[in-house]
Amino acid sequence: MKSVHIPIQAIKGRGVSHQQPHRFERDARESFDDGWGALDEVAHAQDEAPPPFTEVTWEDCKSAITRNESPDVGFNLGLNPYRGCEHGCVYCYARPTHSYLNLSPGLDFETKLIAKRNVAEVLRRELASPRHVPELIAIGTVTDAYQPVEREWRLMRDVLQVLSDTRHPLAIVTKGSGVERDIDLLAPMAAQGLAAVYVTITTLDAKLARILEPRAAAPHRRLRTLRTLAEAGIPVGVSVAPQIPFINDDMEQVLEASWEAGARRAFYTVLRLPWEVNPMFRQWLELHYPDRAARVMARVQEMRGGKDYDADFSQRMRGRGIWADLIRQRFDKACQRLGFNQEREPLDTSQFRPQAVRAQQELF
Repeated sequence: MKSVHIPIQAIKGRGVSHQQPHRFERDARESFDDGWGALDEVAHAQDEAPPPFTEVTWEDCKSAITRNESPDVGFNLGLNPYRGCEHGCVYCYARPTHSYLNLSPGLDFETKLIAKRNVAEVLRRELASPRHVPELIAIGTVTDAYQPVEREWRLMRDVLQVLSDTRHPLAIVTKGSGVERDIDLLAPMAAQGLAAVYVTITTLDAKLARILEPRAAAPHRRLRTLRTLAEAGIPVGVSVAPQIPFINDDMEQVLEASWEAGARRAFYTVLRLPWEVNPMFRQWLELHYPDRAARVMARVQEMRGGKDYDADFSQRMRGRGIWADLIRQRFDKACQRLGFNQEREPLDTSQFRPQAVRAQQELF
C-alpha cells in the first residue's frame, strides 16, 4: 500500500509535517492509497491549508532546576523555561519528551508549546534553600530558551535576573539571536566569571539550515550573535552538533568562521535518533535527500554498532567505529589548528549569595 505523499509546501517553515504517533499510544494510524484518488485529495487539501500556527499554553511548574544523572553530559543542574521548541529542528533528541504530555513529538513539539510562567519565582525559592549547593546551571540543553516565543513571554529574562541577583554561575546553549537582548545582564556576570554562552551552528549552508532548523536564526545571524557577545566581553563557544554524515559536511568551515567571530571553545556530538526521532528523520531524508538517504543511514548505523541508535552512555554522544573516529579526528585537528579549547569555560561558584533572594522573599 502506498503511503501518504506529503507535499513540500505542507512543511514550509516547520521541521516535521505530521503528527508522529508517540510511543505510549496504543494504536497508530496511517493513511493509504485505496485506488480511488483519496491520497491526491489529502495532498491537495494539505497544499492549500494555512500553515500550522504556534500555540502556547502555560503551566505552574513545581521545580525549576532539573538534576542530571547521565555521566556523559558534563553538568549536573539544568533549567528549561519551555516545553517544546518552535525552532523545529528535525534531528532534535528532545522531541520524545512531548510524548509524556500525550502530544506528538512531531508537529506538536514545534507548534504546541508550554511556558513555565512561574519558573523564575520557583528558581528564586530553590536558590534560597539552605540545601542548595551552587554549581553550574546549564540552560537550553533540552529546548531553546531563546526560541521565538521568548520575545513575548520573557521567561529567560526573569531567570537571568534571579541568577544575576544571586551571582549564580550559568552557561547557555542556543540557536537564537534573542540572547543579545540580555547582554546587559550577561556581560556583568561574565566579568565576574559567572556566565558563558555557546551558540549552535550546524552548518553555514543557509539552504540546508532552512530545512534542517526552519525557525532558528540563519547561520550568518548566529555568527553575528557570536561576535556581538564576544565584543561585549562574554566568553563564547560554538557547538557544531549534531554531525550528520553526508549532510552537514562543512564542520571545518563552521569552526573557522566561529573563531573569526570570537568563539574560543567548541564541542560536537553526532546525530542521535532516540524513540520517535528515528522515523521522523528517515522521512525527512527521503523527502529532501532521496538520492543519499540509504547512504546516510548506513553510516549512522555504522556509528551505532549496526543499529539506528544506541543509548549506551559510553558512546551515544560521539558514536563508535571508523566513521565516528573520522569525525573526531576532523574536529580535533581543526580545533588544534585554530586554537579552540574543547573544555567548558570555568565558572566561579564562590560568589553565590543566597541571602539576596532570601531578602527579596522577606519583602514580599
